[in-house]
Amino acid sequence: MAILSSGPIENNLVAGTRPVQQITIILTNRDAANSATVLIQGYSLLGVRMLYVLEEISLAPEVFITKNYAANTNEYEFVFTTSGPAEGLVEISMWGQDGTGNLVNAQRIVADEQLDN
Repeated sequence: MAILSSGPIENNLVAGTRPVQQITIILTNRDAANSATVLIQGYSLLGVRMLYVLEEISLAPEVFITKNYAANTNEYEFVFTTSGPAEGLVEISMWGQDGTGNLVNAQRIVADEQLDN
């Protein structure tokens, strides 16, 4: 079982609008034969760590799933717990998007950038 965290991500208002309105998470199982499970926990961090996303996703072999969640908070954190036979081949990417769907580069965590070379 692996536990991964985005760490706290700041999303304070800028000119009356939050930079990130929506969070997109892409889960990928690169195993050709085995499945995996990912538990997604999203927290709003407003003085108290408050759970606002709780979802368990089953990933069949060679599958990717995209999930979208609201980001209407000054600070948030996502925690991912992977398990199952293919947990070592699960990749997770997380992207922040503004109100028009544009990616906010300052708020992204990409699987390719996390891999050890």
